[in-house]
Amino acid sequence: MDSNAERLVKVQKAIENTRERLHSCDLCPKKCRINRFEVPGFCMQRIEPRVSATVLHFGEEPPLVKEGGAGAIFFSGCSMSCLYCQNFAFSQKNSGKVFSFEELSRHFMKIQEEGAACIDLVTPTPNLYGFLKAYELALKEGFSLPVVFNTSGYEEVSTLLLLDGIVDIYLTDIRYTDDEVGKKYSLVPDYWTVTKKAVKEMFRQTGSFREENMRGVIVRHLVLPEGIAGTEEMAEFVAFELSSSVPISLMSQYRPVYRAREYYELSRRISEEEYDHALNVIDAFGLTGWMQHFESNEGYRAKPLRWD
Repeated sequence: MDSNAERLVKVQKAIENTRERLHSCDLCPKKCRINRFEVPGFCMQRIEPRVSATVLHFGEEPPLVKEGGAGAIFFSGCSMSCLYCQNFAFSQKNSGKVFSFEELSRHFMKIQEEGAACIDLVTPTPNLYGFLKAYELALKEGFSLPVVFNTSGYEEVSTLLLLDGIVDIYLTDIRYTDDEVGKKYSLVPDYWTVTKKAVKEMFRQTGSFREENMRGVIVRHLVLPEGIAGTEEMAEFVAFELSSSVPISLMSQYRPVYRAREYYELSRRISEEEYDHALNVIDAFGLTGWMQHFESNEGYRAKPLRWD
């Protein structure tokens, strides 16, 4: 990581740029051009950060958890509208609490004091300005945890450029490999077109994830029923357009929640055979990373932090 002083300069420049862009917001691929100083954008957010929860999260990938857990900040709002989103209460229905920049900064410091391995920003782009303002304050107080940008992958490259030297780890989904599939199930017209460019920029900035310096790209891929997620195309893209050293987190946790049961093909969990097939695809392309047990007796583990 850069020194706090060097990083602080980058954060302050990003704040200035982000603030200017919020007058006609183009921070995400929706580019809704809303003046967010006056009204919410497509993401339902204005200027102040809105947060659903802050927790020490033990369900992330092992290097991000270690002994203390990942210090997860679950932000409200999203630039996508996934029909099966497990976080729909705060991503699409906007539950959460508006924080001042100072309050959010104190949560960052609390996460560090609790012994977290990193700060894990879950869907941060709708609240990017709020994060940056809070992060600036925390850096001045000695905050030093690695920053994880936990994203759907559907990101604007010009926004990612602002984060060069600020984000340490890009924890990015590759959710689909077909724009029409993304349009049908997440209501965005250009998911794969946008995400390919975004993930390449993430890789340019940080390279493949390496635990020894807590830096780099991790690709998450949620296996969906009926091959909807395009696992083979995802693996081919990572292996040949990024690097076979980029770790894949192959996720088996799909559940037909929210509006998923409106679509027959999404109305069931994946089968063990479908997950095994995805594992074989990853192996065939020479990729490694983390798998999930198909059936697990251990549920979601999180230690809530106080809303002090």
